[in-house]
Amino acid sequence: MERIDFIRNLAFFTAGGTLLPDYLLAGASPEQHPSTLKNIGVQLFSLPSSLENDFKGTISLLANMGFREIELFGPYPYSAKSAKQRWKTLMPKLGFSGSGYFGHTEEDIKNICKESGLTIPSIHTDLDTLQHKMKDLGRAGEHLGFHYVVLPAIPGEYRKTLEDYRKMADTFNSIGRQAKEVGLKFAYHNHGYGLHEVNGEIPLQLMLDNTDPDLVFLEIDLFWTIAGGADPVMYLEKYHNRYHLMHVKDMKKIQTFSGDGGDDSQWIPLFPNMTSAGSGVIDLETIIPTAQQHGVRHFFVEQDLVKDPDVALKKSFDYLSSL
Repeated sequence: MERIDFIRNLAFFTAGGTLLPDYLLAGASPEQHPSTLKNIGVQLFSLPSSLENDFKGTISLLANMGFREIELFGPYPYSAKSAKQRWKTLMPKLGFSGSGYFGHTEEDIKNICKESGLTIPSIHTDLDTLQHKMKDLGRAGEHLGFHYVVLPAIPGEYRKTLEDYRKMADTFNSIGRQAKEVGLKFAYHNHGYGLHEVNGEIPLQLMLDNTDPDLVFLEIDLFWTIAGGADPVMYLEKYHNRYHLMHVKDMKKIQTFSGDGGDDSQWIPLFPNMTSAGSGVIDLETIIPTAQQHGVRHFFVEQDLVKDPDVALKKSFDYLSSL
């Protein structure tokens, strides 16, 4: 009882005074929902330094933990020049090169993953590459087997106003059409921005409501959604069968962004508040079955730049596989 009371007290968000629904809090839901997750995956941004030092050994480690899917992040050899330049500016903060193939060829990636029994259903890439390099993405998808190309964040200069979000909806529809033409599906991964009301509109919802559900799919990040003061279950229900992917993260305590959640200066300070799935305060036992009911097909553990990934990621896998 003391733990639940403590969690409930944490749940009153400072940003806008948003009350986190009780069912999002571990231990607060009276019902247990049966859930069977198969082919649990991992986003490789969880352990980039390990991959950079020993890609094959790290992939083998993930496979031995029980993971069966991975999600890559860029930039890739064919990525737009702007994406490669942006990663160079981030390297001092992150401490690794950000190479999507970690110095290996695409054929190496394919063979190493195949040897370990891992598949690659999706990759993260950038806006310029999605707009101008879709044929290259299609070729890589055919080679590596991925079906989803995911935009992890909208560059800040394209989301300053509500009109920017309306324009981005048109951009997303265009990218979705291009992706479909090369046999891929385009998805957008949310961060914490765009979740608070502006002039009577929620920017993220404004954008999603103006995208074609047959062309634009979604990847929900539980941690960033809650850090932005929003309810992930509401989004899963409102946009039924559009969320095909999920980043599964847990929070040590409820914590929101210092500002609007709009840039890495606000994201990176929250990394230490991430914890292994089942070790924090988010009620994954309710959220994950709800996600399955509303169309989520791929569940990727992600604990950004986690220390001791061999321990932390294994705990997440064991927890999720026990649901």
